[in-house]
Amino acid sequence: MPLFDTHCHLDFPDFDADRAEVLARARAAGVERLLIPGVTAEHWPRVLDVCRREQGLYPALGLHPMFIDQHTAGDLQALQQALVDNRDVVAVGEIGLDFFLPELDRTAQQTLFDAQLVIARDAGLPVVLHVRKAHDAVLASLKKTTVKGGIVHAFNGSLEQAQRYIEMGFKLGFGGMLTFESAHKLHRLARELPLDAIVLETDAPDMSGAAYRGQRNSPAYLPEYLDALITQRPETRDDITQRLWCNSCQVFNLHQ
Repeated sequence: MPLFDTHCHLDFPDFDADRAEVLARARAAGVERLLIPGVTAEHWPRVLDVCRREQGLYPALGLHPMFIDQHTAGDLQALQQALVDNRDVVAVGEIGLDFFLPELDRTAQQTLFDAQLVIARDAGLPVVLHVRKAHDAVLASLKKTTVKGGIVHAFNGSLEQAQRYIEMGFKLGFGGMLTFESAHKLHRLARELPLDAIVLETDAPDMSGAAYRGQRNSPAYLPEYLDALITQRPETRDDITQRLWCNSCQVFNLHQ
């Protein structure tokens, strides 16, 4: 079965020197589809361009909370228009709340996030969520504005929070952090969550696995992150791989 990297920043400058080679290595490793999330309005054209150059790359557009100081008053209207103008966009993201970094204005983040949820709801698109130390706040927003599911990227919340996301139609993203022996909480989540709620991701160029610590992450490493997940699950490799592919295609409403 093919693999789907549900979170890869292949548009980032980190890949400017060898993007084609990175993608070729990912293809050779069995990664047939990649979701490329946008983080600022300035970079949306780059996301769209990268995705249109190759088969199997799918764009998402959003305003990332970590770049809160870069977003302007007109970006929300620009997002609405971009979704109208670009029908190949499959999700709104990467959006969310980051309460881990104290310098990021929480009120501004919350206002921006809630507005983007409304835009996603009105467009009928799923969302790709960035959540750090803010799961309860994100869940409260999702309860207020019902969207068409999505993915909680790099999930590291509690089992109870996971269940609440699942009940709202969300999948939970796991990647390179599973390869660290010390990631006991993640290993428990990977064991105890239902398989139909899990998707794989790299977050390349960030969040490299143990074998690549301190190095640039790559979508070509996704099979290794799959191996780490398989060690935590009772199902067969084939069953897990097939289920992950179906989960990923389902959340973005893509044919399997």
